[in-house]
Amino acid sequence: MITVLLGLGGALVYGAADFLGGLASRRLRPVRVAAVAAVVGLVPLLVGFAVLGGRFSEQAAVAGVVAGLSGAVGVLLLYAALAIGPMSVLSPLTAVFSAVVPVVVALLRGTVLSPLGVVALVVAVVAVVLVASVPDPGGARLTLRGVVTAAVAGCGFGGVVLGYDASPPDSGVATLLVARTLQVVLLGTAALVTLRLGARLRPRPGGTSPAPATTDVRPVAGRVQPGRVQPGRVLVLVVVGCGVFDAMANVFIQAGLHSSDDPSTLPVISVLNALYPIGTVLLAGVVLRERLTALQTTGIVLAFAASVGLAVS
Repeated sequence: MITVLLGLGGALVYGAADFLGGLASRRLRPVRVAAVAAVVGLVPLLVGFAVLGGRFSEQAAVAGVVAGLSGAVGVLLLYAALAIGPMSVLSPLTAVFSAVVPVVVALLRGTVLSPLGVVALVVAVVAVVLVASVPDPGGARLTLRGVVTAAVAGCGFGGVVLGYDASPPDSGVATLLVARTLQVVLLGTAALVTLRLGARLRPRPGGTSPAPATTDVRPVAGRVQPGRVQPGRVLVLVVVGCGVFDAMANVFIQAGLHSSDDPSTLPVISVLNALYPIGTVLLAGVVLRERLTALQTTGIVLAFAASVGLAVS
């Protein structure tokens, strides 16, 4: 039961972080938002390490590197996929791969699930697809490149779960700190590269540029919307909240993975973690007054039904 609660809690907090990241991406490029949020996320992890402690070891460091590298690659490829293809297809595809990859790894290790557990996991994956499905007014065409990019991005997010699962039980926040530090370096580098490219494209006095420097198109809460770079106090708070919630979600996920010695913990946490769009769409409904589609409502109902099934299986 505690495993399911931690998995759901992590998914909801992840969803909140994505919602805030989506709001911030209306004003800044997503890769820059992700980089700053990664830096912010170091603060609560450092506080947690000071209070709760943790043990740095070779295994903890390797697990952190795997999680950090996988997460950074997943974020960058997700942005790339959503920029070239229909979100209504590629977003659910990414979520499904993030759920399925750890499940496949667990099954290859010899994990045996109860019949109820198998049914609940299948229902949860269906719920992931339904909840992550969003209208795509952009009319982008589905291409093989977009599908492959989204699938690899999902594998990257699944790698985060596998990395945390491989961390020693006594590592505590140590593994999370290693992963977060690596993400800061990788995402920060990517943000600097985009900043330099943007500066080169910015029109000079008396000259022209092939693309405007202040307006771009980016994913926001499951949609593509235009935005202008106008940082302000509210924007700073939103990015800070994104970073804090993202760090908290990682704590939930790792705690859930080590909450039980049952080998089915990995597939359960991985699938529940993929339900993060629930938090995003619920907040979008409350804050932005966006209406849930019938498919998303059905997905949320199925998600909670699957959670009950996983809890009693």
